[in-house]
Amino acid sequence: MTLTDTAVRQAKPADKDFSLTDASGLSLFVANNGTKSWHFRFSWLGKQPRYSLGTYPEITLKEARELRDQARALVAKGIDPRAQRRAEKDEAAAQALHTFEAVANEWHAFKAPRMAAAVRGGSVQARFYLDKDLIPALGKIPIADVKRADVLAALRRIEKRGSLNSARKCRSWLNEIFRYGMVSGYLDINPASDLDIVAQPEPPVRHNPMLVRSELAEFFRTLEASTTAAYVRCAIRILFLTGVRTTELRNALVAHIDLEAGLWSIPPDAVKQLKKRVRRQSKEDEVPPYLVPLSRQAVEEMRKVHQLTGGYRLLIAGRNDPRQPISNGTVNSALKRMGYEGRLTGHGIRATISTALNEMGYNADWIEAQLSHASGSQVRRSYNHAEYVEQRRVMMQEWADYLDSVATGV
Repeated sequence: MTLTDTAVRQAKPADKDFSLTDASGLSLFVANNGTKSWHFRFSWLGKQPRYSLGTYPEITLKEARELRDQARALVAKGIDPRAQRRAEKDEAAAQALHTFEAVANEWHAFKAPRMAAAVRGGSVQARFYLDKDLIPALGKIPIADVKRADVLAALRRIEKRGSLNSARKCRSWLNEIFRYGMVSGYLDINPASDLDIVAQPEPPVRHNPMLVRSELAEFFRTLEASTTAAYVRCAIRILFLTGVRTTELRNALVAHIDLEAGLWSIPPDAVKQLKKRVRRQSKEDEVPPYLVPLSRQAVEEMRKVHQLTGGYRLLIAGRNDPRQPISNGTVNSALKRMGYEGRLTGHGIRATISTALNEMGYNADWIEAQLSHASGSQVRRSYNHAEYVEQRRVMMQEWADYLDSVATGV
C-alpha cells in the first residue's frame, strides 16, 4: 500500500528506527529522534544499496517520488545514481573554484605577455578595468552561472558615467575572457557575445588638432618669443624636424643617436607600430629598428638639448631625476601655455608634417616610413621601417630648410 501525505505527516518516532514503504523502492525512514528521511533501494550488481533522497518535510512525498523516478531512470540506463550525485557535486565544486574573478585573472596572466605593457598599454588597461569595474560586479559568480543580464548590467554602469570608450574595451575583454573560459571547459555559452548591438554609441573621434602650412610662421614666432623652458622649445623643434612620436623622443637614448652620421636608430620595442611585431617575431627573424635620418638642424637641436639637460644617458633628461624622461605632458602643456590649446598637440605635429609633405609632393611611402605609420594598404603594411633612409634624408633636410625659411620669413 502506498503512502499518503497524512500518513507521512503523522508518522511518530518509536523506540527503534523504522521505515514506511511507498512503492518502487521508495520508503520513509523514521529515526527514533524524530528525523524523517526518504530512501530509495535499487538493485545494483547483485546488491540492494540504499540511496538517500533528502529529509521530510523539506522534500514532500510528491517530490520524493519524482526524485525516485529520476534515480530509477538512471539505473535503467546502467548509471549508479550515487556516482552521478558525486559527479554533480564535484562539478559544482569545480564551478565554485572557477569564479569569474579566477578565470579573468587566469585569462589576464595568459594574455598579458601578448599585450602592450606600457603605462597606457593593453595589459595595464585591462588589469585596471578588471579591478575597478568587472571583478567587483561579476567576480564572485561562478563563470558558468554568469548571465547575459549580469554582463550587460556591469557594462551599463561604465556607460552611465560616460566612459563609452572604456565600455567598448571592456566588452572586448569580456568577450575574450568568456571565450577563454569556453575553450578551457569552464562554461558552454558566451554571455558577452553580441553586446555591441545594445551598446551606447560613442561620440565621433576627435583627432589631434594640427596646423596647416600657412600657420607655421606664426607658430615658430610664438615659440621663439615664449617663456617656455629652452629644453622644451628644443624638444618641440625636434618633433617638427623628425616626425617621431613624443614618447619616442622622451625615451630617446644618446647611445642610439649617431650625431656625426645624422642617424637615429630607435629599437623596435620602443616603437608603437613595431611592438606587436616584436612580441610575435622569432629571434631568428628579428624586427629591424626604426631609422630616423637627421637634418643638420635636428642634429643641432639635439646637441643643444642634451647639453641643456646635463649630458646624461637620456637625450632629454628629467629635471628632478636625470634617470627619468621628461613628463608625458611636458610638450602639450607648453603648447597650451603658448595659446595653442585645441589647435595643436605633440601628436598633432606628426599630422602637420604628414599633411605638409604630402602637399609638397613627396613620395607617400617615404612619408609613411619617416612617420613609422602602418597604412591600410597591404603594400604599405608590409614595408620595412628602415627603408628609404637616403630618400628620407633628402626629404627631411629640405623640410628643415623649409621650416627655417618659414620661421625667418626669408
